Amino acid sequence: MLIDSHCHIDSPEFVGELPRIFSEMEKNNVKGALTVCCALREFPRCLSFSKSHKNIWCSVGVHPSTDDDISEATIGELVALSTDEKVVGIGECGLDYYYNSEPLDWQRERFALHIQAARKANLPVIVHSRDANEDTMRILQDNHAEECRFVLHCFCGDQKMAQVALEMGGYISFSGIVTFKNAVDIQSVASSIPLERILVETDCPYLAPVPFRGKRNDPSKVIYVAKKIAELRSISLEEVEEATTENFFRLFSKARYEG
Repeated sequence: MLIDSHCHIDSPEFVGELPRIFSEMEKNNVKGALTVCCALREFPRCLSFSKSHKNIWCSVGVHPSTDDDISEATIGELVALSTDEKVVGIGECGLDYYYNSEPLDWQRERFALHIQAARKANLPVIVHSRDANEDTMRILQDNHAEECRFVLHCFCGDQKMAQVALEMGGYISFSGIVTFKNAVDIQSVASSIPLERILVETDCPYLAPVPFRGKRNDPSKVIYVAKKIAELRSISLEEVEEATTENFFRLFSKARYEG
């Protein structure tokens, strides 16, 4: 079976389509998903959705591009909100230099705060990093993220970034980008790092994999990410399914699967 390790299926745009999506997930052997919080104002919806559906888990955190004061969080708030049994990770947090320009101390401070909260809560950190490879890894190292473990979600980095993450005990999650023809560097990482550190995700509704590129994504399509990784590594889809699912539950050890 497969687990979509990072999606936003609780988004209002999926209302009315959930029966179809869950049916397609079942057809593609996608048995669960982690719906990821990007702002504190969204957390109640995210948590409620996860509690309403079997084998859907959630996180709590503030995305680096979220810039309203309402969504700022303290370590204490993040730890307190993470106590529900359905909350299995801290994030999505990290650095995004693509849409923002210096000074970005507020992003770096927010990221560090999330790592500190994750250590207190004993939960893994879900890391967003865009055009910020060196700073992302430096902040993870400075704040001892190896103590709570982490995943570099929707990996868009390079071999050097991947190697540092692996040395820290981190995991790397591949999205539909790995199926894109021009994603040569990402494909190289996906084909070479240890299978026991790989997760698969959709990041839906974004980044639909080939052959759905440009269309709205959903968790049922994570199978196409897994198929591409199997192709790149010259192994079976079943091997990718087994390994990435085991990896998910090893990293997000609080998640409980209901068969």
